Amino acid sequence: MTNGTFIRRERGTILTQETSDRSMLRAFLEKDRLYSAYALCDLDDREFLRTRWGVALVGGEPIAVVLQYAGYSPQPIFVMGENVGIDAILLNIIKPRTAYLAARPENLAAIAPNYRVESGPTMLRMWVDAAHFRPFEADVQRLLPVEIGDLNRLYQLGFASWLPASAITDGLYYGVRVGERLVSAAGTHVVSPVARLAVVGNVMTHTDFRGRGYATAVTGAVTADLLQFCDQVVLNVRADNPAALAAYRRLGYEVFTSFEERLIHRSEPPWSGWTGTFRRIFARKES
Repeated sequence: MTNGTFIRRERGTILTQETSDRSMLRAFLEKDRLYSAYALCDLDDREFLRTRWGVALVGGEPIAVVLQYAGYSPQPIFVMGENVGIDAILLNIIKPRTAYLAARPENLAAIAPNYRVESGPTMLRMWVDAAHFRPFEADVQRLLPVEIGDLNRLYQLGFASWLPASAITDGLYYGVRVGERLVSAAGTHVVSPVARLAVVGNVMTHTDFRGRGYATAVTGAVTADLLQFCDQVVLNVRADNPAALAAYRRLGYEVFTSFEERLIHRSEPPWSGWTGTFRRIFARKES
């Protein structure tokens, strides 16, 4: 841990600091396991080096955590815990200029003091376990790394980013082909053998082939494989996407909670714009 920053509050002093204590982080995140699924999976060795963590402590016990994940632009951040602690971490420890936020609705108030929050969709976190999963029989194929070109051609219809072949190597993807053409696919965002937890994502069906149950089929195939070694599997879906909700419910997924995905921009202090002006004025006086 690095040296921290202390903040006074009514119930005691808050210490905010950066941490790499995975045991502490895991214990805190497990208090809300399904909501914190991404963060829990990011504690595994393969993902942990891409993360940065801030924690707020009172009396040595964590009251809030903020996770920043590297490698994307804008960088994703995840917040969990008491608002006063989240606010303190974003003020002192995790301070991206722009980020893509995942937060419960009640935690947005902790973001506003430090960031301008754009409007964004209400998301639903859905989950399933082996006891509730309902298999969906269909002709699907597990995708291989050499098929990454076909997968990215499909995703270019709906996603901005391209996936490397390692996404298939490190994860799990299934697809449906019509003839030789890949028309539907689903895969994993992150998988944790340690936490026995996984996140399904990147579900996409070509617009010409929707309404045929392909999204249900590929999501079901991925989920079935994951439940061989995971206790729970989760996924995210927009609250305003009834077709996707119906497809996932057909497999036994249920809504666990709602949360917000928002683009946020760090607020500049009112005097920040004057800094450069003062430098130029003083430079002229010295020349």
